[in-house]
This record gives sequence, C-alpha cells and structure tokens, in this order.
Amino acid sequence: MSQRTPVTSSTQILERISSLKEVLHSHYTVERIGLFGSFARGEGRVESDVDLLVEFASETFDHYMDCKFLLEETLGRPVDLVLPTTLKPRLRDQIMHEVVYA
Repeated sequence: MSQRTPVTSSTQILERISSLKEVLHSHYTVERIGLFGSFARGEGRVESDVDLLVEFASETFDHYMDCKFLLEETLGRPVDLVLPTTLKPRLRDQIMHEVVYA
C-alpha cells in the first residue's frame, strides 16, 4: 500500500480505519480501535499525530508495530497507538470519555 494523502478530520480517520477492520482483526488480532486526542476533539493540525486506543486479543510486539506501520501508511500521519492497560490513571477518564470507536 502506498503512502496516502494525510487525513485532515476525524471522519476521514474513522472511515480509513473502518475500511481496514477485517485486516486489523485477522492479521493483528485487533478487537477494538478508537480515536481520541486532538482529532477526536476537532483540533487536529497539520503537525498533529493520530491518537488511537487499541485493544488486541493477542498482544505481541510484532502485532503492535506492524499495526502501527499499517495505520501510519493508511492515514498518512504519525500514529500513537495506546493500549488501555497503559493509560495513566489521571488521563484514563478523559480518554475513555472522548474515544470514538471505528
């Protein structure tokens, strides 16, 4: 897959992720994936990365990294993949409140 035009809105991000759901599940064991952060709040900028909360059925380093690379290529932007288990307690409620699942 070649580098795509960078996404500029939450709608574009969620559409592109939705188009990958089968691949994300079958190849990387992704159970759920959702958008949070600046793009979810409508505050994304040219230099913004895409913050995604991802739950794996079988989490491995290879699944994590390969999923990250695929998403960066698909979205045309750097991606910060965050696991629910790694959320800092002081940020957890805010993130869980704003996350929009694809």
